[in-house]
Amino acid sequence: MRREVFYAAGRPLQHARRVLGTMVLSLAIGFAANASAQDEMTSIDPPAQPGAIVLSTGPLPNATSSEAWHRQYGSAFARNVTVATLTPFLPDPAKATGAAIIVAPGGGFRTLSMENEGWAVARALADRGVAAFVLKYRLNQTPPDMAGFRRSMTELFSDTGRRPRPDPQTAATSLAPQIADARSAFALVRGRSTEWRVDPDRIGMIGFSAGAMLTLATTLSGDDVKPASIGLIYGPLTPVTVPVDAPPMFVALAADDPFFANSGQGLIDSWRTAKRPVEFHLYENGGHGFGMYPKTTSSTGWFEAYVRWIGMHGMLTPRP
Repeated sequence: MRREVFYAAGRPLQHARRVLGTMVLSLAIGFAANASAQDEMTSIDPPAQPGAIVLSTGPLPNATSSEAWHRQYGSAFARNVTVATLTPFLPDPAKATGAAIIVAPGGGFRTLSMENEGWAVARALADRGVAAFVLKYRLNQTPPDMAGFRRSMTELFSDTGRRPRPDPQTAATSLAPQIADARSAFALVRGRSTEWRVDPDRIGMIGFSAGAMLTLATTLSGDDVKPASIGLIYGPLTPVTVPVDAPPMFVALAADDPFFANSGQGLIDSWRTAKRPVEFHLYENGGHGFGMYPKTTSSTGWFEAYVRWIGMHGMLTPRP
């Protein structure tokens, strides 16, 4: 077994509110609806996370449940995260490009797919010479025990179709802790860029599902973040107001995604209308949550396509 080494390491949300009001509920619904048809969740002890750095955003306010972990689909998940961390995966200095990517796993803001959409992605990026930083952001609270967690998800979404759509202001507020965590992650990487041999102007972000939503919301939320690029993997495609200096955007989605494949491609149109760089891959099959899982569908090729894309934008070439 290969031994992995972890190295320690604006403005108001007016632009984000338009998209968040229609996204948050549908994402959480999707997670709950899909869970019953998938592999059973099994509680596990928290895995070792050497090198994880506690971010400056502090504990989640009013949290009563402590962080817990489970295994599902052969992968490790965290839930009830109350203190955000950032774990660096630094490349071999001999092939480091100086570029960096912050990785945001998904899970409906109730859990985090830390292995499939976090550590595996970061290792693959580091292997290409890109410093990667896995963001374990704070989550909405769920019951502390596994049985209670399952039961709460079933009860919460059993009558979702009759629930009113959340107010955009409420949705934006509900993501405030996660956006703060992402902004803190950017500040940390830039603050230690010399130590980690990272170019502070070449720090991008990639997110999966809820992490894609967080990546987009962070990009739209203020001037202090300014990611060099963003990757949105099977996230919502709701149209947004695009800043004039919006970063290049990479989007990957499967045409059979049960949650986001049939809601149009407004986000892509928004970026193109604003004349900002965008690349969109719509795979014939792959479903939702494919991440780094090896599958027989062409969606498995998203990572190679993403690497070629960041290379096209200069993130695989070292600068003097």
